[in-house]
Amino acid sequence: MQNNPVGWFEIYVQDMARAQKFYEAVLGVELTQLGDPTDESLEMMAFPMDMERPGASGALAKMSGVPSGGNSTLVYFICQDCAEEASRVAAAGGKLHREKMSIGEHGFIVLAIDTEGNMFGLHSMK
Repeated sequence: MQNNPVGWFEIYVQDMARAQKFYEAVLGVELTQLGDPTDESLEMMAFPMDMERPGASGALAKMSGVPSGGNSTLVYFICQDCAEEASRVAAAGGKLHREKMSIGEHGFIVLAIDTEGNMFGLHSMK
């Protein structure tokens, strides 16, 4: 395998505006429209991406027949200090599942739940 194993992620949502506002507030980024805005069967808002940098990007996705929450996929967002992003979760409408905790030599993580019921992770070395 020559690349990192994850190439893309999608976080399924039911309320795109609410989910977009949540992730923009927590991560301090701006999501952009992806795909055909007139296609009502699939709505996507992409996280920032730079094809020249390592790591994967992805999007929030709203698709008919695909529910949010209750899935077994966990996406970790890379942070300088995951406690900083964690401090914005509740104010953005989400909740913390697990406060910042050490994972030994691999740094620290926080587990949080977004406005759509999806659990996601925040990871930092600090």
